[in-house]
Amino acid sequence: MEAIRPLARTLLRDRAYASIRDAIVAGEIEPGAVVRDADLAERLGLSRAPVREAFARLVDEGLLESKPQSYTRVTQVVAADVRDAAAVVGAMHELVARVAVPRLFAADIETMRAANERFAAAVTAGDVDEALHADDALHDVLVRVSGNRAAAATTARYTPLIRRLERRRFGEGGNCRSAGLHDRLIEACAAGDVDEAVRVTAEIWRGLAELADSD
Repeated sequence: MEAIRPLARTLLRDRAYASIRDAIVAGEIEPGAVVRDADLAERLGLSRAPVREAFARLVDEGLLESKPQSYTRVTQVVAADVRDAAAVVGAMHELVARVAVPRLFAADIETMRAANERFAAAVTAGDVDEALHADDALHDVLVRVSGNRAAAATTARYTPLIRRLERRRFGEGGNCRSAGLHDRLIEACAAGDVDEAVRVTAEIWRGLAELADSD
């Protein structure tokens, strides 16, 4: 039984991290809001220790800022930070597209098509949560097939910074990434056209950098 104790703690820490991160990205905890480990621990049904660990990780990732003995609060959405994150995440997606496209099976292509159908329907319905979940599902196919763990970890770390701005703009009546661009990406993948897949991927993420510039 001793061997499973560290795993249990890790799961609690990860649970706290994911819950708080998602609440920040969704705007349930607004930019500038002060967060307290005791309050969130109670809401999550956890002890304060995993929440504190989650706070440290979220500070490192730019979603929280902390002044020792004073406050921990949600960061503002800063265009420069979003632009930098989009550049890094975009580069990772270009990398995984180059590696993954030659390895894709028909089932992978169908998974991407189904995700894009959900994405388009969600955008039409104004369902930002489903749109972004579907977007993740589509791009995660290439990340998974590439097998590049470093790229996967990097995209997971920086994508939440981008999502906050996407959600806000979507709520203001803006649009998420174009389903048409997704169609082009999927067709390039289906044809095994690595260069075109990389070009479309770059266009998708360049659009997100421009979204930050226009904020």
